[in-house]
Amino acid sequence: MGAGNELRIDSLHCRAICDEIGERLRIVLDREATALPQRLQLLMEKLAEQDLLMAPSIAPSMDDMVWRPATTEDMPGSMIAA
Repeated sequence: MGAGNELRIDSLHCRAICDEIGERLRIVLDREATALPQRLQLLMEKLAEQDLLMAPSIAPSMDDMVWRPATTEDMPGSMIAA
């Protein structure tokens, strides 16, 4: 498009146009929506069930993150005079 054919609209009108397009798409796509295939529906239900279960944390605990200097008992081969 050349500079002479450029259409400028303010943000308020741009937002209104986008909202209207979105609403019309929702209406059209909703009419075309069909039920999920049985296998996919089963997998979705399994996924929902797994979301309810407590999953183990992959983040380290605070105890694992805090540095503690090693003691002589922790050091293999350390020589302690008796």
